[in-house]
Amino acid sequence: MRSSPQAPSGAHRLLARRVVLTGHVQGVGFRPHVYRLAVARGLTGWVQNRMGAVHALVEGPEEAVSRFLREVVEQAPPLSDPHLSEAVETAPEGGGSFTILESDAGSDVSIFVPADTSVCPDCLREMRDPGDRRYRYPFINCTQCGPRYTLIEAMPYDRANTTMAGFPLCEACRREYEDPSNRRFHAEPVACPDCGPSLRFARQGKTVIAQTEPALAATAAALKAGDIVAVRGIGGYHLVCDARNEASVQRLRQRKHRPDKPFAVLVPEAGVDGLDGVRALARVSARAARALSMPHRPIVLMPRREDAELAASVAPGLGVLGLFLPYSPLHVLLLDAIGGPLVATSANPSGEPVLTTPAEIEERLSGVADAVLHHDRPIARPADDPVLREIAGTVVPLRLGRGNAPVELSLPFALEKNALALGAQMKATVTLAFGNRAVISPHIGEMEAARSLQVLEDVSRSLQSLYGAPAGVLLCDAHPGYTTHRWARNQGLPVVPILHHHAHASALAAEYPDAVGNWLVFTWDGVGMGTDGTLWGGDVLWGRPGNWRRVARFRPFRLTGGDRAGREPWRSAAALCWAVGRDFHNTPDGGEIARRAWDKGINTQETTAAGRIFDAAACLVIGRTHVSFEAQAPMLLETLSEGIEGQATPLPISCGESGLLEVDWAPLLDPLNDRRRSEGERAAGFHASMAQVVPDLARALARQFPFGQIGLTGGVFQNARLVREILNRAVGLEAPLRMHRHVPCNDAGISFGQVVEYAARARGEDG
Repeated sequence: MRSSPQAPSGAHRLLARRVVLTGHVQGVGFRPHVYRLAVARGLTGWVQNRMGAVHALVEGPEEAVSRFLREVVEQAPPLSDPHLSEAVETAPEGGGSFTILESDAGSDVSIFVPADTSVCPDCLREMRDPGDRRYRYPFINCTQCGPRYTLIEAMPYDRANTTMAGFPLCEACRREYEDPSNRRFHAEPVACPDCGPSLRFARQGKTVIAQTEPALAATAAALKAGDIVAVRGIGGYHLVCDARNEASVQRLRQRKHRPDKPFAVLVPEAGVDGLDGVRALARVSARAARALSMPHRPIVLMPRREDAELAASVAPGLGVLGLFLPYSPLHVLLLDAIGGPLVATSANPSGEPVLTTPAEIEERLSGVADAVLHHDRPIARPADDPVLREIAGTVVPLRLGRGNAPVELSLPFALEKNALALGAQMKATVTLAFGNRAVISPHIGEMEAARSLQVLEDVSRSLQSLYGAPAGVLLCDAHPGYTTHRWARNQGLPVVPILHHHAHASALAAEYPDAVGNWLVFTWDGVGMGTDGTLWGGDVLWGRPGNWRRVARFRPFRLTGGDRAGREPWRSAAALCWAVGRDFHNTPDGGEIARRAWDKGINTQETTAAGRIFDAAACLVIGRTHVSFEAQAPMLLETLSEGIEGQATPLPISCGESGLLEVDWAPLLDPLNDRRRSEGERAAGFHASMAQVVPDLARALARQFPFGQIGLTGGVFQNARLVREILNRAVGLEAPLRMHRHVPCNDAGISFGQVVEYAARARGEDG
């Protein structure tokens, strides 16, 4: 390895310290940082990767060593997050230089798998410099940017253990790779046009364009002509088209069988901070601006500007847009060529994980894209784009993905047995837990599809392999009909079912390890199986992880149609009306049969789900009987309510036959059906009424069930209008109101909550 010149002697006392730096110090240029800092301070010694940690020996004058120990953390590379875990005085080894040692693959020190990150400013400058050898190279990267998680096949993170192993370095790249003073020192994906990946453009019935620059030109021409192009990125393919071309966007909707669900839009960087293009389309708060510019470049949901120059069908009927900045060099080059925003939606059949290989695109999306831009750098595992939203002044995750996952969180106590949690049926993620660490995967998908289960299996295996932590127990949702529950039962490992809403509550509580006292957690979502076999979803839990007690709920009602109710809001609206003896006339064909079945209790399920109450409200206000994607009806209702002050309808609270406090939703029906008021007024009043339930129940429960924290968890709380109303109405409550900060409040956080709940129970049983 490369060594520094002879270190100068100092007048101060010579000192040697053995140093251990933990945290995010892998794949971020940390060893060369240590090297350069040690050489600059005239120190001798060595630095080495040891499976997740950086170990070093530094020798020299006491003052220089002390300064090094301070600056090694203070001046750390931007993508790193180091912790000086150890700095022990030791006997000097007497070396005459500072050396970078080869990684130690046999160490058992904690492993950290680095996430993908966006192209850095230095690489962008080179890519746009006609005199640079990487001019317009769409795979440019360095230690501070580029793919990581999506190309790592094994640990330690060295080139031979990545999908770049098949691209031998040219002499120029190897010199950079082996030079500790170069910012590409051991940048494992490093490459150039002479030795790295390349592009090819393919169109049915046409000759493949196999060279990078002509392939880029052909792609830009196709997009300008209104075509849909499947573009292979870092974690999978996007379906891309001109976001200003209504005909193109409509054609994409038709071909992908996605009539309404909003598309994400990739926006060129412009202006001093790069966000002028985004500001032309959406109202951007300071917090949203910071989120957009984070190294992983997430999709951020923001209020749409009325004068936004976008195709109307990008997000039909909704008041928010999902916008993101280019994170790969390829994106930048395409946006430079187009000069405007592009729809960039995951290339996948609806609900499935994003597709990653050319063969999958040809097999699964034939006829959707007019052309395909491939590259030949293999993708080790899929990673969809992450999604964030600002809710009540806090930017929170709605989907974990490329760049912000795998995300690692600490558990309040260590596990004796490694656990793999399989999440829920929708928005599936998996969480691998070992010791006091929990690693949450990127978004996988909806588990109805066979490919979703295959990807869940693959991601589960790869996480266990990467972290060297084979699972000794599987955790799954308690619902026996869920795909992951059935799969877990066939794996030959112990299986621990976890109640859906216990997992929701535990995931939230674990985000606040310093919180004092019991929790009062509102778990509002679609549906999840409860202890009594009914479908919960509008309930309040009291206690703490491992010891939850249901203390309140919405008045139960019976739904017809099983899982179809989630896509047919009329069923929820009809159920509420029929339960109080009201007629419901907005039924589609077959509604009379459903009514007779409901009257006789045939194929009905009892639920308390707040999500279904929102569905019912949307149907009664807007008249929407069917939707094409989950939560579409409540999203339309939220959009209608914006800018209108809502008047709350008091909802009575009483002690039900079950002994639980019950909130009666029945008084909502009159104002929801009141045609003298506008749709917006009715929507705003509904949000105000549901929001008022939280402080009303908290006050009613406080005497019997004392608590130190109030929590909001479940997919319903993705509704920014609802949360804002709750916070405004909760003023005066003694306990603070807590929301998720690191994991989504929706079912994507269930796998983490399953781990927390299991860990708490195991500790309780042991104690």
